Amino acid sequence: MDADRLSLGKNHTLRDRFLDEIWLFQRRLRRVEYLTNCRKNRLRRLVAVYQYRQLGIRLGFSIPINVFGPGLALLHYGTIVINAQTRVGANCRVHAGVNIGAQLGPDGGVPRIGDNCYLGPGAKLFGAIVIGDNTVIGANAVVNKSFPSGNVTLGGVPARIISEKSAAGLFVLGYKKAQ
Repeated sequence: MDADRLSLGKNHTLRDRFLDEIWLFQRRLRRVEYLTNCRKNRLRRLVAVYQYRQLGIRLGFSIPINVFGPGLALLHYGTIVINAQTRVGANCRVHAGVNIGAQLGPDGGVPRIGDNCYLGPGAKLFGAIVIGDNTVIGANAVVNKSFPSGNVTLGGVPARIISEKSAAGLFVLGYKKAQ
């Protein structure tokens, strides 16, 4: 949770803790993950899941547990839809209107997204694709093929490499891997 707090630029103030609904949602998301993964008190887990779902509905977030690594930063209210099978690495920055989903059909694979990625407003990712580390996905881009090398900027419909600039320096990294 501390990595998420740092990625969002939040402090330990009462204002940030109780009045910022996005930060409250992320804290509830991480609490449900903890209670589920550690198989803690079932009643506490049910209450936490209820609170998490209600706030998610109010904010427009459909984000399942155990999808994002540490350092998640949700930036705005608005529709964010994520498939439960998707896996996203550390330090992902997500804007409103992002949709990460499965491909239609019996082989409906889901995206795998690396560390330090930036998903711009309205970005759509679907299918069995791999997005490498330090990738920027521009606003309203539709990504339906893999870019495993990373360190690029993607944009357009369908997405293609529009720049060799990576996500380095675009945002605060809340989680840093041990060297």
